[in-house]
Amino acid sequence: MTNDSEDFDLRDAEGERAARRGARRRFRTVPIRVVLPNLVTLAALAGGLTAIRFAIEGKFLTAVVAVMIAAVLDGLDGRLARALRGTSRFGAELDSLADFVDFGVAPAMILYLSSLQHIQSFGWFAALVFVIAAALRLARFNTMLDLPDPPPWHGQFFTGMPAPAGAIVGLLPLYLQLSSFVPPGIRLPVPLVIAFVITVAFLMASRIPHYSGKRIRPIAPESFIVILFAVAAVLLLLATFPMEMMIVLSLAYLATIPFAVRQHRRLERVHVARRGRPFEPALSEMP
Repeated sequence: MTNDSEDFDLRDAEGERAARRGARRRFRTVPIRVVLPNLVTLAALAGGLTAIRFAIEGKFLTAVVAVMIAAVLDGLDGRLARALRGTSRFGAELDSLADFVDFGVAPAMILYLSSLQHIQSFGWFAALVFVIAAALRLARFNTMLDLPDPPPWHGQFFTGMPAPAGAIVGLLPLYLQLSSFVPPGIRLPVPLVIAFVITVAFLMASRIPHYSGKRIRPIAPESFIVILFAVAAVLLLLATFPMEMMIVLSLAYLATIPFAVRQHRRLERVHVARRGRPFEPALSEMP
């Protein structure tokens, strides 16, 4: 009788240890280097949702600032993940969903509530086109991450306007409305705003190359002080004249597109001369 009781206690203890091992397997600890980038992504998502809230309340300047904060955080999360070696498929999917809200839904809602709603049908159509273009742009970006062996020069360009840039540039009519360039009480023509928003949406959904800025050449020592001063000056001007500086930066970005197209074509011609065929992703890999 005693032996049976001891055998039962041993089996019970072994079962308890097995259950604990199973629980540990189910609830594995996640390294902090993986958690931190995702927290930054969630903070960016909160910024985009907050921008929608302020737009509904009619506080468009605050809404624009919230989108800018989301754009800054979006630029940080990927770099932080690579620096900490905390990249993951979960983080990539979360970042894509956050970008859709921050740079697709939020700017469209801000534009619609600030000006596009004055021509409701066409204004809502323009807002929808902008959101759909942002979704297509992000889907293309995700598929291009898995392209096999792209040429080295291909990393210098984005295919289509990036979603964060599309959001920042797409809000240009609102920058003008909130700046000192447009007298108080005067509204920009809504049809002109609709045409501009649809144009930015086309740039996002198109395959027109844009500079990526990921591969910047090292700064020469003699130019370091000049560049540092220029960056400091831009930041000070942004803090003092935010809307006016956003107008200048948005127009400057749009001005770089023809140069990106020309350089992309030149590099592609060199690639064709060396390899005998252009670099084109398979239709099954990219729309």
